[in-house]
Formats: sequence, C-alpha cells, structure tokens
Amino acid sequence: MWHNVRLLNAIASVLVALVVLAALAAGGHWLIQRPIFTLKAIQIDGDVSHINGPTLRANAVSRLKGNFFTIDLDATRAAFEAVPWVRHASVRRVWPNQLAITIEEYKPLATWNDGRLVSVDGELFAANLAEAEDEGKLPEFAGPPGSEKDVTARYYDFVKWFAPLNMKPEAVTLSNRYAWGVRLAGGVQLALGRERTPETLATRSRRFVQAYPQVAARWGNQIEYADLRYPNGFAVRAAGMRFLSEEQAKKLAATPVQKRDSRKPAVAQPAARQKRSQ
Repeated sequence: MWHNVRLLNAIASVLVALVVLAALAAGGHWLIQRPIFTLKAIQIDGDVSHINGPTLRANAVSRLKGNFFTIDLDATRAAFEAVPWVRHASVRRVWPNQLAITIEEYKPLATWNDGRLVSVDGELFAANLAEAEDEGKLPEFAGPPGSEKDVTARYYDFVKWFAPLNMKPEAVTLSNRYAWGVRLAGGVQLALGRERTPETLATRSRRFVQAYPQVAARWGNQIEYADLRYPNGFAVRAAGMRFLSEEQAKKLAATPVQKRDSRKPAVAQPAARQKRSQ
C-alpha cells in the first residue's frame, strides 16, 4: 500500500478535507455563539387585542431557548400558541438577532357548556370570560362532546331564519338525543326537535316566523315557550297560562257553565292534539 502513490494521494486528500471540515465546523460553532446573534428583540404583529406584553413574557418568551441560529422555530410557535387567545402563530428570523411573530387570535362567538369559549369558526378555546364579554354578553351554546361546530353552524342559520322578527338567538342547545332548542332575545324558548331532513329546522322556523305577529298580537311579550315540533303548527305557552290535559279539558267542557267557579283564573284549552314529529 505504501508504494501505491495514487492511494496515498487519495488518503491525504481525505485527511485534508476532514481537517478543513473540522476547522469550518469549529469556526462556525464559534461564530454562531457570538453575542451579536443573541436574540435582542421579538416583534409581535397581528391581531393582539386580548394579548399583552406581560402575558406573552410569562407564557411564551420565558420558554424560548437559543439564539438567532439555534432557536427551534417549531417549539417557538408552539410556545406562543399555548398562550390564551392565540389561535395561530407564525415565526420567522430577522437578521441578525430578532424574531418576528405574527399572531392570529381566536374571535369569541359564544360560551360552551363546559366553561370554555366557542370561536366564530366553531373551535373551543380557554380564555377569560370577562375579556370575551367586554363588548356584551355572549350567546350560550351547549351540546354533546364534539358537536361545537354543528352548534355554531346552526346558530348562524337561526340568526338568519329569525332575522325578520329582530330576535337574535341568545342560546342554542343540542340535546344528547340531538334535538334542537333555541332561546330568542326576550326569553322566548323554542323547541325544534330533531333534524329529520335538511329542511326540517328551516321549515319549522319559517312557520313560527310567519305566524308570530298574530301570536304576539294576542299575547304580546308574555310568550315564554313555543313547541315547533308539530307537523302543521306549533303550541305556545304564555305567562299566566296553564294547559289542561285532555281528560281535564273534557271534564271542564262537560261542566255546565253556571256551575263553574267564576273566581278561578281562566285557563287556555288547547286545540285537538296532533302527534308530534320529534
């Protein structure tokens, strides 16, 4: 081997290359550790109406490690996205010693039944309720686990369907049996039942909207509850009104008028019942 000039030259070239690479690595390591590359500033841009400096320092900045070259951008992004109100954060380096963070906040739409908030995109997130309601009380959503996007989508539908009445939904509920309920502004509670077809809820809502002016003319702001699950109409309960069972209604109808106690409050007798479409 020692008499093979070509082989010796190849080995020498490899050794020289290794030495050069080692020198470059050592020089590079020395260079990136220079104080000039120590992070001096973090620029925060984007939607930060609910986020302040102390919150970011306590929850994100204090967790950052490394300098301009060595900091882990994915870990940095995750640290900022762990801050309350932050939906998404994008991170980039700014030469020679800064980071630029662009933040997208959650936009609160409603409260959820477990104490969290629901965003306008139907995403659950944890944040301070008082901050979320600084411009007014939020609607209340409730439903089985994992149904927040469905409830949010239906809320937007209810806003559109009941807009002719100028009555915005204050609460939307999806029961464990997947029956829908809505409380409108003013306190009117509506039972809409299950969504049998894509048009079920729209049809029932439209029927109520069309008939409501006549119902309101009779009962005014006394209406407390409306059951929209009937196939051809709906039942209404108003303050001070109580409904009789069919048996009670028959007994009352059979009682001679002169024998009825005029001192007792009047009661509303419901029309012949129809089987509900749940």
